[in-house]
Amino acid sequence: MEPTGVFNNYYRNKRVIVTGHTGFKGSWLSLWLAQLGASPAGFSAYLPSNPCNFEALGLERLIKHHKGDIRNFHQLNEAFQSFHPEIVFHLAAQPLVRRSYEEPKLTFDTNVGGTVNVLECIRQNECVKVAVIITSDKCYKNVEWVWGYRENDQLGGDDPYSASKGCAEIAIHSYCQSYFSKENRVYAASARAGNVIGGGDWAEDRIIPDCVRAWAENQPVIIRNPRATRPWQYVLEPLSGYLWLGALLGSNAIPNGGAFNFGPRADTIQPVSALLTTFQKYWDKAQWKVNIESSGKKESSLLKLCCDKSLSLLKWNAILSFEEAIEFTALWYKEFLRAKENILEFSKQQIEQYCSLAKQRGMEWAKDG
Repeated sequence: MEPTGVFNNYYRNKRVIVTGHTGFKGSWLSLWLAQLGASPAGFSAYLPSNPCNFEALGLERLIKHHKGDIRNFHQLNEAFQSFHPEIVFHLAAQPLVRRSYEEPKLTFDTNVGGTVNVLECIRQNECVKVAVIITSDKCYKNVEWVWGYRENDQLGGDDPYSASKGCAEIAIHSYCQSYFSKENRVYAASARAGNVIGGGDWAEDRIIPDCVRAWAENQPVIIRNPRATRPWQYVLEPLSGYLWLGALLGSNAIPNGGAFNFGPRADTIQPVSALLTTFQKYWDKAQWKVNIESSGKKESSLLKLCCDKSLSLLKWNAILSFEEAIEFTALWYKEFLRAKENILEFSKQQIEQYCSLAKQRGMEWAKDG
């Protein structure tokens, strides 16, 4: 499939800035935009891990790299004024729940203050026409019910990370209603997803990277709670939603100023133990040990999203089964450990393979533009 044949060819020759482009999702989004024929740029303060997917893919050669702190409005605004983006994808964040307990001020400064800085840059720079602001599924006040949270459910959270994402959503709504929706100068929306897995994630305190690091050394991985249930989602699933949301906003095909959930298929809602058992199939001598902690730091046992709005308005839904999501993920890490120099081409092939599957399974965004 020609990579520019999806998303109605909307991104071809468009100037697109991605905040947090050195992160896990941001690096995949930047690569996909480059394949779509866009002119991408990124804004980020640092490389978030070692290894780092941004470096592994050699993205600095493919996109314009702006180094700066999302908490610093002047640095961010200089990047906007220099690059003149038409489209903004905001992903920069402090993304870890457990770290938010240790560094709550950093978490709020980054996730709330940084988001407000992005919104203000969008407001002040008339070159911006479309904005997709990504928060998290954890923006919802989680009462651990068995059905999915809808976009109009209550926001909030007990831990600093969840609370910061709820606050960010309130700020986004305020800017959309006060500035962006007036005369539709900017078409904007927020996007909510969570528990994303896939190749290139090397963050601390995440199950897949922890497994890869341990198993690459023939060591058992330490598991905190094998019964914890999560809606595991392959990284390209929500990114396809973000890209399609941006394309439809840019073509005025959907209402301005809304919020959209992007969650996986129901059969991907599995306990950690199922993830380990499935992932183990791709690794010789894979082992794990359970070390149940009693730190007093609450982590929710279940949080899933209702994606009916995305299905209705965007004609979007996730396409991969649980086993397929694990296979895409495991094969990337196996290739990285086998031949790091091939990982850019391998990653491009995974994007093309995912697009091909989406087309076969009737996704609106994957039809030839």
